[in-house]
Amino acid sequence: MASSSSSSSSSSFVSNSQYSPRWKYDVFLSFRGKDTRKTFTSHLYQGLKNKGILTFQDNKRLENGDSISEELLKAIKESQVALIVFSKNYATSRWCLNELVKIMECYKDENGKTVIPVFYDVDPSHVRYQSESYAEAFVKHESQFKDDVEGMQKVKRWRTALCEAADLKGHDIRQGVESENIQLIVNQVSSKLCKTSVSYLRDVVGINIHLEEVKSQLKLEINDVRIVGIWGMGGIGKTTIARAIFDTLSYQFEASCFIEDIKENKCGMHSLQNILLSELLREKDNYVNNKEDGKHMIARRLPFKKVLVVLDDIDHRDHLDYLAGNPSWFGDGSRIIATTRDKHLIGKNDVVYEVSTLVDCHAIKLFNQYAFKEEVPDERFEKLSLEVVRHAKGLPLALKVWGSFLHKRDITEWRSAIEEMKNNSNSEIVEKLRISYDRLEAIQQDIFLDIACFFRGKVKDHIMQILESCYSGANIGLRVLIDKSLVFISENNTIQMHDLIQEMGKYVVKMQKYSGEASRLWDDEDFEEVMVNDTGTKAMEAIWLQYIQKLCFSEKAMKNMRRHRILYIGGFHIHVDSIEYLPNSLRWLAFYHYPWESLPENFEPKRLVHLNLRFSLALHHLWTGTKHLPSLRMLDLSYSTNLMRTPDFTGMPNLEYLNLSYCRNLEEVHHSLGCSRKLNLLYLCFCTLLKGFHVLAGNLLNICICIVATI
Repeated sequence: MASSSSSSSSSSFVSNSQYSPRWKYDVFLSFRGKDTRKTFTSHLYQGLKNKGILTFQDNKRLENGDSISEELLKAIKESQVALIVFSKNYATSRWCLNELVKIMECYKDENGKTVIPVFYDVDPSHVRYQSESYAEAFVKHESQFKDDVEGMQKVKRWRTALCEAADLKGHDIRQGVESENIQLIVNQVSSKLCKTSVSYLRDVVGINIHLEEVKSQLKLEINDVRIVGIWGMGGIGKTTIARAIFDTLSYQFEASCFIEDIKENKCGMHSLQNILLSELLREKDNYVNNKEDGKHMIARRLPFKKVLVVLDDIDHRDHLDYLAGNPSWFGDGSRIIATTRDKHLIGKNDVVYEVSTLVDCHAIKLFNQYAFKEEVPDERFEKLSLEVVRHAKGLPLALKVWGSFLHKRDITEWRSAIEEMKNNSNSEIVEKLRISYDRLEAIQQDIFLDIACFFRGKVKDHIMQILESCYSGANIGLRVLIDKSLVFISENNTIQMHDLIQEMGKYVVKMQKYSGEASRLWDDEDFEEVMVNDTGTKAMEAIWLQYIQKLCFSEKAMKNMRRHRILYIGGFHIHVDSIEYLPNSLRWLAFYHYPWESLPENFEPKRLVHLNLRFSLALHHLWTGTKHLPSLRMLDLSYSTNLMRTPDFTGMPNLEYLNLSYCRNLEEVHHSLGCSRKLNLLYLCFCTLLKGFHVLAGNLLNICICIVATI
């Protein structure tokens, strides 16, 4: 005996056997070989195969015998659907009748098994009541067994099985076009398998909400061609949702194709086009050798087919342009689904479904599935489980990875792992999330790292000022990060990101540190180490310290930082030494409580945009003489109560904002401020010793001044 079965490719209908060991085959095909093997049954088998339905067909049946092989009995038991093709001579074969008895026994005994009778060239009543050709066949059977009690019992079982099978809802195809009838049968089987095969979805936590939302976006009731994007951060479950949609809806289309992990394709666009064409045309072939020919081939061969296509994980505009570039390429009713981390890749007129992270109850359920499997969680692990779930922030990837890692570990190992988890995310998670970072342009990577290391949770408008001082096209860069699901803007206008995305960004910088080329510092111990050991490098771009215990600067370390753009010191406990050098490459300098009388004399940052030295009690003056600072737009020296004079403003032609409020010992604002034609905000609140301000009066028509003092 040999079996022939259709194989399901990665882009075909996913049979239930993939998810449940109970069913090995989708369909068992029962038929009288001499009647239909080369005609109807062969066409039916091909139709099932084209739909990706795994079908058992016995190609070497010896129908004159009585006994059915063990292989055949096993195949009947392991098939979810039995298709019985009743023909005029079906009942003449004891083999077919024994096969039918076994099928009907399994149908009664096993929940989920379906039997579909197909009446090929015989009236259903002839099968039900064993009349006409079926009566003739049973006359012969009974005459052969007339003196055999056991044989007559067998005949009785045959009659019962025929009656039961004929009573089931089936297909009478004696009338109508054979090809149309075959399509109806295939669609019925496909629908049945889709509905039962997705029983695995019951274990996919939270999937039903996503399925309903995406189905509503697809609008299957409208007979047009639509593209729907499924968008979200890495590890959030986009592919799972797309696969579930594909499995549940593919039976409604003439052909379907699921192309997985497109971004990893290394064989050229034409290879993806060949997969698409092969699956949708149901012919394995290499149709094209280049992507331009592929576009023309898709447009020429598919415009009359109603198809469902899933393009999984696209990361370049070409993926849509060359695989589904125009609705006219596909037949009415077709649907294209594209999963992506980059919202920008989906057309402006197409619908985008944003995948959200799991709510707490679903997150706990998913974690428990992987951490405890079928076991009931020990109550000692409940609190620890909640810690893990809180840290994952609803990201399915993290919940699965951490749950699998903690499975069957004791409570001591759990505590140790959770402590490590808080400090360092699992490398598997980080590497999967890092794919999004690696595919960014260089400036976009810099903006992302700045946000991950320094700016998460801060007001967007303020952060944009910093980013715009450092990067041309900062607005576009932020938009790209939003489109790629790496950051989002909260309701209160702050820049936010998922905890694990932030950890991924910091992980990237830590990897730089290990190679001696760290680009950012946010930890005071790391900063002190760099200064004490003189390990600053040209790779350093930004230092952002909210508060530091010991403030010290090494001239050698700072001089090595030739690309240093941002320096922020929010406060410190003690300071040592003096400051001899600051990089002239700085564009944004904010140093609260600056502890020295002035800035270094050799500090001439021609690209500096923002200078903020608020609360600097030791500051007497910025510098002596005139410095050329053509890019400076904002200067804040407020609350520097010992500041006595302002600098010469001649070298600051683009100054827009000046805050000198609460500089109580300030006696004079340099007269050159009158040359600052772009100045539009000037604050002089509580500058009680200020004198000589009258020099500026002629230039203050468009300047907002807030003075509460005696002038």
